[in-house]
Amino acid sequence: MTESTAPGAPADVDALAYDAAFAELQRVVAELEAGGGTLEGTIAQYERAVALQRHCERLLAEAELRVGQLMARPGLAPAVVDVRPEDAEEE
Repeated sequence: MTESTAPGAPADVDALAYDAAFAELQRVVAELEAGGGTLEGTIAQYERAVALQRHCERLLAEAELRVGQLMARPGLAPAVVDVRPEDAEEE
């Protein structure tokens, strides 16, 4: 397998939806925090975590831009929405 088609390659990360990427990032971070892996495995996990984090940040920035563009359209008044953290869905 080439690097671009290997599991865990950046192209694989780029294909993930936000929820899947964030869930995997949480899993990888938990594994890294638990420790006990080989040096090579730990480095590979760290690289995966960085790629997942960057992907999530990019998706969030794109979503923020889309919302901003929607709110800037003429004739669309912004609506006030009361959002409470306790109402957020947990995975």
